[in-house]
Amino acid sequence: MKIIDYIKQDIKYLPLYQSGKPSELSMEELKVDFIKLSSNENPFGSSKTISKVLYDSLTNLHVYPDGSCTLLKQTLSKFHNIDYDQIIVGNGSDEIIDFAIQMMVQPGDEVIMANPSFIKYDLTVKKSEGKSVKVSLNDQYNHDLDQMIQKITDKTKVIFICSPNNPTGTLVNNEDLSKFIERVPSHILIVIDGAYYEYVTNLDQLYSINHVIQKDNVLLLRTFSKIYGLASLRVGYGIANKALIAMLDRVRGPFNVNALAQKGAEAALSDQNHVKRSKELNELGKHYLYKQLEEYGFSYIPTEGNFIMIQLDIDSDSVYKRMLANGIIIRSGNKLGMPNWIRVTIGKMDDNEKFISILKQIKGSVEDGGCNESE
Repeated sequence: MKIIDYIKQDIKYLPLYQSGKPSELSMEELKVDFIKLSSNENPFGSSKTISKVLYDSLTNLHVYPDGSCTLLKQTLSKFHNIDYDQIIVGNGSDEIIDFAIQMMVQPGDEVIMANPSFIKYDLTVKKSEGKSVKVSLNDQYNHDLDQMIQKITDKTKVIFICSPNNPTGTLVNNEDLSKFIERVPSHILIVIDGAYYEYVTNLDQLYSINHVIQKDNVLLLRTFSKIYGLASLRVGYGIANKALIAMLDRVRGPFNVNALAQKGAEAALSDQNHVKRSKELNELGKHYLYKQLEEYGFSYIPTEGNFIMIQLDIDSDSVYKRMLANGIIIRSGNKLGMPNWIRVTIGKMDDNEKFISILKQIKGSVEDGGCNESE
């Protein structure tokens, strides 16, 4: 027998998370400069103030990071006007998803989530030998909250609400989410993943942090990977009442967030003008894409994020390949549970224009019979 034969079965057959293709790898493969519109990163980058802060921190790389993220938590506490011990910081909000599942789920327990939604939820549940209960989105491509309530059993331990949802960009508004939370038994943890909340047009539609910290069973996730432009540093945080944060902290490993990530996140919070400008440019790009898609007869899902799902008449993998051949990396809907759809990050205006130009070419090729699913 080999070591591979003794690996847990649920790990051996766990599907791998497939991130967007790196632009550097694509450039090397096809010898083309690439526009990456696949991973919902901020195309305008991070605040210029961060570079100096990180550079000044390089002399201390031999020193362990602050294991409690003290200064970052103090900064977040002031920023959100909440208590220091109502915050937990993770190596990306992904890690806090891990904490929540480790804390709540034993083998055979159930976790409810929308389908499609962020694949991380399902992967984490499977690692803990739990069962993912997937509830299809409604006709508006949003969470079907009534059906999620119907799926609750005595084995349910966690419910994930991704709002805005990845990949559809749809928002569960404050009123609907408040009613939903009141209907969920208090022993079930509700995780609200707000990775894209800064892009939401009307922030009054969001479930407020004050409501979160008053509940015993609600955990709100936020990240610096999206509008703050710090995806490579991997830093996110969770907000909840003090008792829940204390339990999550018991799961958290030592020194889980590196020192550069902590410094970068602190600096990012200090430059809200960058956040405001990034949101404004995202809105301009979004409405440009809306107009172009409507003009050329493409259906899409109105989004509250920095990405758009677009419906096609052909298999999305073939469109992905055509885009890649023309120097644009997008996300195939086949990887997201939505065949015949593609997800595209809203980029800089030049990038958006090139994307539309290639999409029009593909549409013309299909109408002329020159593109098919096997291409």
